[in-house]
Amino acid sequence: MSGAALPLAGTVPAVPAQAKAASALPDAFGPQSMDLRVNGQHHRFALDSRTTLLDALREHVGLTGTKKGCDHGQCGACTVHVGGRRVLSCLTLATMVGDRPVTTIEGLAKGMEGLHPMQQAFIDKDALQCGYYTPGQIMSAVACVHEGHADNPADIREYMSGNLCRCAAYPNIVAAIEQARHAMKGA
Repeated sequence: MSGAALPLAGTVPAVPAQAKAASALPDAFGPQSMDLRVNGQHHRFALDSRTTLLDALREHVGLTGTKKGCDHGQCGACTVHVGGRRVLSCLTLATMVGDRPVTTIEGLAKGMEGLHPMQQAFIDKDALQCGYYTPGQIMSAVACVHEGHADNPADIREYMSGNLCRCAAYPNIVAAIEQARHAMKGA
């Protein structure tokens, strides 16, 4: 007979302390309750903690103006504002947003006041082309002006370089930002 211990009849094997602690933690990938304030409206969800802000906006809030381009943070089509700063929503987890307000292209214009000056400038300067990347371009362009990087075409090109336009509307986009910069300063 060996010296190994055998459980006595009717006893339950002990559960290691680490296993007990792990089972007490919430499922890190299961649905998490979260709140988002998008374009001034409050939304409450139960989402997988791995859900990107882009997918939360498109699939759960129903705002499809923000586009999924490369889904790797390289094209800028998914640019939105979080707490007034531009972010790539495909690289931002929805849980990371916290209580900071989110603004999408749908929330850029203020009610009945008409289009935002940047939206109007993109129309005036034909900076739209196919339009798929236009929402991200406009959101970055607004941030470019607010950040103080729209004083000359070289700065505009540099600070808009994270947004691609496969239709090559770059000269029109620079012209639109220069036009809107003046209108935004007056607003």
